[in-house]
Amino acid sequence: MSVTHPFKGVPARPRPDFECEPLDASGIGDVERRLSPIERILNNDAVRRAGVLIALLVVWELYARWADNPLLFPTFTTTLETFVHDLLDGTLLDRTRTSLYPLALGYVGGIVLAAILTSLAVSSRIGADILTTLTAMFNPLPAIAVLPLALIWFGLGIPSLVFVIIHSVLWAVSLSTLTGFRSVPETLRLSGRNYGLKGIRYVALILIPAAFPTILAGLKIGWAFAWRTLVAAELVFGVSSRSGGLGWYIFEARAQLETPKVFAGLFTVILIGLLVESVIFRAIAAKTIQKWGMQR
Repeated sequence: MSVTHPFKGVPARPRPDFECEPLDASGIGDVERRLSPIERILNNDAVRRAGVLIALLVVWELYARWADNPLLFPTFTTTLETFVHDLLDGTLLDRTRTSLYPLALGYVGGIVLAAILTSLAVSSRIGADILTTLTAMFNPLPAIAVLPLALIWFGLGIPSLVFVIIHSVLWAVSLSTLTGFRSVPETLRLSGRNYGLKGIRYVALILIPAAFPTILAGLKIGWAFAWRTLVAAELVFGVSSRSGGLGWYIFEARAQLETPKVFAGLFTVILIGLLVESVIFRAIAAKTIQKWGMQR
């Protein structure tokens, strides 16, 4: 049975031609022009961030002068004087060095363990079940709650600090990495399989680059958790062993009612956090996800 096309034999109608005059673009303005110095300053991320920090410091100073209670809320100038004094005499440098050593060990150890667990999770269904179950169990558990157990197992010292820091970093980074891996488009997955990539090469060449924005966000979260856990744990270690880093520095100042020193210790923690965020993580983002066009 043959089907006859309904428009077969119908002559095509001629289509009229349209001619449009080009619009006058003289009123639109300059398509490209040089930015003024003010516009260049406002378009600079560092300048805008510095403006936010200066505004916060001004509010701090004004509120402290209005409250007029140095014991409860010292001014920024007083805190800065205490910070510079303890920095020059080496106190803050020694405490910061003491804190950064276990922090680096725990952070790197947590990242390595997270990489191993997530690699197993994307390689087999059993590995995914194991990681999902462990993350659901231990991620809600505060790292400071594991501190008594760390004291029983490892005693006072750096191993206990490293243990609680690894606990705080491991599950946050694992969860973010696994979420990033699962969000990789199927097209990229099939491309890697077509090239014969399997195991570690498949994870390193396909999954990690595609999921790197999520992985980098997990690394930032893990860094923040590690800092919080370290300072909280050092408060306990300082009370126990009469030694410690920035946490013990803050606790000592609180016990002696030296509030400017408490603020100086907190100010040091904030400065280190800003330095890591603005230098290390921003450089990693510029060399990877921004260069690849995955993030503006």
